Amino acid sequence: MAKRIDEMKLWLRQEIDKAAWGECAEALGRGEGELFALFAEVDRVHMALRGIGSDEPRIVTVKVEEGRYPSVGAHHAPAIRLERAIRDLFGHEPQGLPDTRPWLDHGKWTITMPLAEKRRLARVVHDTGYAFLPAEGEGLHEIPVGPVHAGIIEPGHFRFTANGETVVRLEERLGYVHKGTERLMAGAPLDHAAKLIGRVSGDSTVAYAYAFARAAEAALDVSVPARATYLRALMAELERIANHLGDFGAICNDASFVAVQAHCGILREEVLQAADIAFGHRLMRDCIVPGGVAVNLKKEGEARLRALLATISRDFPELVAIYDDTPSLQDRMVTTGIVTAELARRFAPGGYVGRASGRAFDARRDLAYAPYDELQFAVPLLQEGDVNARVWIRIREIEQSLALIAQVLDQLPSGAIKAPISSVGEEREGTAMVEGFRGDIFVWLKLAAGGTVLRCHPRDPSWFQWPLLEAAVEGNIVADFPLCNKSFNCSYSGHDL
Repeated sequence: MAKRIDEMKLWLRQEIDKAAWGECAEALGRGEGELFALFAEVDRVHMALRGIGSDEPRIVTVKVEEGRYPSVGAHHAPAIRLERAIRDLFGHEPQGLPDTRPWLDHGKWTITMPLAEKRRLARVVHDTGYAFLPAEGEGLHEIPVGPVHAGIIEPGHFRFTANGETVVRLEERLGYVHKGTERLMAGAPLDHAAKLIGRVSGDSTVAYAYAFARAAEAALDVSVPARATYLRALMAELERIANHLGDFGAICNDASFVAVQAHCGILREEVLQAADIAFGHRLMRDCIVPGGVAVNLKKEGEARLRALLATISRDFPELVAIYDDTPSLQDRMVTTGIVTAELARRFAPGGYVGRASGRAFDARRDLAYAPYDELQFAVPLLQEGDVNARVWIRIREIEQSLALIAQVLDQLPSGAIKAPISSVGEEREGTAMVEGFRGDIFVWLKLAAGGTVLRCHPRDPSWFQWPLLEAAVEGNIVADFPLCNKSFNCSYSGHDL
């Protein structure tokens, strides 16, 4: 059982000068802490971190002067893409940034710096292309893949440099599904913003709504009814199981083992149907709201969920045994796409990517929130860092989620499912982090005096996972990229905002 940390007292924000900001960046570069998020407003840049002067997470803020601030990425590589995105969206120039290429702005927006105080309008739309990093050497060739892919998946471009079949370098270009989410959130009433946040990444709609609701509750000092906290956890674990089942099957399919995928698809469909019966929506979209939940668990839903637990507990171990006892599968998975423990330490990736490479972090335990502080569960951890390890983390998490759902159903309190939300007469800030199926989702929220959103920044786990995919693929054959990619299953939409 984890000890709950009071969100109202957590994530304190401190304004610091440029010298102190630089010291934080240098400490991150030395491996003395972890970066959780890096985001901006029109006149400030914020950095969420832990382990530098405090074991508790906090936010430090530096003022942007003359459009500039000291680069964190100059010292700490995981910040580079975040700073490139800030530059595209706000125009803030990170001094010393090693990579100054645009990231989200592909030259197709009709305005530049869309979140800046003064936007430049009516830009001529002209995509001049993207300067991929050069690679030199005898026998090297490039293989461009995407952004349009075979199959119904989101767009992203992958530029491989290979020597024969061996990948020498992979470079990604993302941003194709930028939706202007943060701009859409600004000025939105709280209830509408809650709907928007649930659509940042469709496969994590519960987790995003969960994080946003907790950030709003921290800002407004709202206590959520006990029953609502348990129902939230129930939805979150159902979402985790559904996605892990889908990934497990898809990874096997990319190794041409279709039978496991077919059976995983059946089990995933059982989860989605049970969620529909329990909460009125297959993905449980818009079911978590600030103050609690929008729908109660139906009696027939509880019965269906208990039947679901029995079905998965009976059928899933057989699929795991097939996976583990099939030499052709093991040959493709084991030692493929390794993320080293050192890279996991530097980039602090969440979820199965981090835990498969020795990073023992789970927001449900390490930043414990209700009701996980009252539930028993283990956080699986492996060291190998390969595709096989990421599969086994998913397997163990499915087992833990089944146990958590059983505990929630057995301990589910009665009572109200939503607390009233009242606006306040002053600006408020709130921050929260929840554990989605990919890893930790971070939300920082600033509310106006009337309760509308002034600024909201959601940070997807994929920001710290996508760069590690590039490292994992190096030295593997081109044909193993689909396995590596699916074992990460990073979000395009969540990253691109």
